[in-house]
Amino acid sequence: MEELSVIEATRKWVEDVVVGYNLCPFAKRELVRDRVRFVVSDADNEDSLLQALQTELLRLDDEPETETTLLIHPHALQSFADYNEFLDAADGLLAYLDMEGVYQIASFHPDYQFSDAEPDAAENYTNRSPFPMLHLLREASLEAAIDSHPDVDGIPPRNIELMNKLGAEKMRDILAGCLKASEKAAE
Repeated sequence: MEELSVIEATRKWVEDVVVGYNLCPFAKRELVRDRVRFVVSDADNEDSLLQALQTELLRLDDEPETETTLLIHPHALQSFADYNEFLDAADGLLAYLDMEGVYQIASFHPDYQFSDAEPDAAENYTNRSPFPMLHLLREASLEAAIDSHPDVDGIPPRNIELMNKLGAEKMRDILAGCLKASEKAAE
């Protein structure tokens, strides 16, 4: 799948799922303001993905007009277990670059599974995306958004309830639709 298709599928997922179902009440504003950077890494191993992550973190430092970055890596860490283990290395890079407290890395993967959930549980879809990706967030912006939200603690349980109501089959179909739409656009 070419880079443009990967970005289109990811953007559709952000628009239809993350914003459409209001999984993140802070996402729409930045998407509308065009302050979300979608970047596809050609990394096919952990070392090259760490290099891409470092490049994007430094870019965020240099480009304050970019609020957040989705670092999509369709060729690396296809296994959720490997991806999940990699998150420690990603956090280690934040520490190495002295960027802890400046940026935070949120995780999304096509096979995302919460530790206390069954693999096919609908609630996993709060963090399931068309491709493996790392979401780079500015801590200060996140804290400001949290401070201004009336019920930030209610977001995760509301999202789980919504996913359970919609069901895993519907969410699987929605993710597949994001991929199909991007394939048609590429034709």
